[in-house]
Amino acid sequence: MSKKILVWFRNDLRLHDNEMLVEAIAKSDSILPVYILDRRSFGETKYGTLKTGNIRAQFILQSVLGLRNALKQIGGNLLIAEGNPEDIIPQLVQEYEITEVYHHREVAREETHVSTLVENALWKLRINLKHFIGHTLYNKEDLPFPIKDIPDAFNQFKKKIERDSIIKPCFAAPDRINVAEVIDWGTLSSLEDLDLSAQQKDQRSDFEFTGGEGEGLAHLQKVIVAMQQAATTKNLILASKLSAWLAMGSLSPRKVYWEIKKMEGVPNTKAMFNHILLGLLWRDYFRFMFKKYGNTFFNPDGFGSQGPVDIENEQDNFQKWKNGQTGFAVVDAVMTELNQTGFISNIARQTAALYLINNLEVSWIFGAAYFEEKLIDYNPASNWGNWANMAGVGNDQKLKSVFDLDKNIKNLDPKGNYALTWAS
Repeated sequence: MSKKILVWFRNDLRLHDNEMLVEAIAKSDSILPVYILDRRSFGETKYGTLKTGNIRAQFILQSVLGLRNALKQIGGNLLIAEGNPEDIIPQLVQEYEITEVYHHREVAREETHVSTLVENALWKLRINLKHFIGHTLYNKEDLPFPIKDIPDAFNQFKKKIERDSIIKPCFAAPDRINVAEVIDWGTLSSLEDLDLSAQQKDQRSDFEFTGGEGEGLAHLQKVIVAMQQAATTKNLILASKLSAWLAMGSLSPRKVYWEIKKMEGVPNTKAMFNHILLGLLWRDYFRFMFKKYGNTFFNPDGFGSQGPVDIENEQDNFQKWKNGQTGFAVVDAVMTELNQTGFISNIARQTAALYLINNLEVSWIFGAAYFEEKLIDYNPASNWGNWANMAGVGNDQKLKSVFDLDKNIKNLDPKGNYALTWAS
């Protein structure tokens, strides 16, 4: 009997640096690449927000079709189904006589729960679900400490990991692929099918995100060109905007690292290199913290206590904040930009969070849930980990006194131009 491996794509929508895909091709006669649109990722939350808003949903759909096109170019395809993975994958296993299922590990509650359901369903069929790690810059097994001993303080984590760990080279993207014989590869739902509507481009935005591996790789090259130009003009552009493709796994963090590292010897590029590397390290840190502490980051009190919450006015204040109608110009500008584009800078995120938590006295959980709906680059560990830190309930309690709203506003909008641009 020929060996067929089902490759279950989730937030790893790429061919480059994809160990799961490389191994599946090497160890099988044919593979069945599968993407399942899980409607549970598009429902409402208990906070009155959506799990996935229209801007991120559009980016996800583009990313999936980007993967399908990339697979077609090397002789394959992507089977697209809609429903619960724990129902669909066992059906596909039986229909296509699959011998093993491969997927990438996730770390947050809902994602790992789905993996467990799939694993349990496959166990009944005596089929193995093999887990791969491919979302981080540093592999778990290459860390200089076990997960349980990872330092809680980011600076300690960064210092030890940079000193004692290596970043592995990327896996090459396959150039040929042999897939199972499939009559109907399926069609991908549209935004309308998901009860969402397309967002019109806001003319105030200088950037438009398009999902997919090809777009991500092209944007990475644009960042490198910008670094080269900055090296000659000393006009440093720090916002690389790679995070959306990283969140979908359309870009590998290792690919970003090794491509940027090629610029290491070019004068005046060190600040940009360090800025991008810092972002990648924070991604790793939060992911490993989720591995270490489970789902404590989803609890309102987390590792401490937020402080006063104005229960009586909480919902009213939350609505004003969401809609950019607090009356505080910079915060309203931040929320307008977020609502219109799905992306705001890191300092803008901090500013909006500090205002919601400390000035409006709303539970940080509401803010984190709203960012989950709106941010095009949402990933659970970074979003909930960052919000917990802003609220003073993160695992590194020393960060409590680090954040300063006034200082943030001066850095974000020193001349008031940002607030004017994004006045709703």
